[in-house]
Amino acid sequence: MAAEQQELAPSPGGGLRSEIEVGPVALLGPRRWRWAWNTGGAIFLAAGLVGVAVPVLPTTPFLLLATACFLRGSERMHSWMLNNRWFGDYLRRYREGRGIPLRTKLGAIALLWTTIGLSATLAVEHWAVRLGLLLIAAAVTVHIALIGRRRGGVDSRA
Repeated sequence: MAAEQQELAPSPGGGLRSEIEVGPVALLGPRRWRWAWNTGGAIFLAAGLVGVAVPVLPTTPFLLLATACFLRGSERMHSWMLNNRWFGDYLRRYREGRGIPLRTKLGAIALLWTTIGLSATLAVEHWAVRLGLLLIAAAVTVHIALIGRRRGGVDSRA
């Protein structure tokens, strides 16, 4: 009897259904909170997209937060994030701990130094702000360099 009860899960109607009928447990939050998760996901996604163009705003943490929010708020948006043609592969690799291909690292570092260098040279007059920008660029460069590179097979994009 106790073994039967462990295999049963509550159904929305109040009865019990077997685990086979229920399927894998979804990570979606309660319906009343999904609007909050989706709103958070949209805000983090927007911040991540802004971070693509603004070098001092981190892109990856915001995209990972957006993915986590959509995991609890919207299966459709979560799937869209992981299958997006621009950053879906990147998010899946990062989430699985497979690292970043060397080509992607070099491109990110080149773009970082180009935009920070232009900002420090053309847009900033105070030497302390220039120094701050260069220190931020150096710290982000070290961070990118320390992220594990993809191991195993040959990466077609590297």
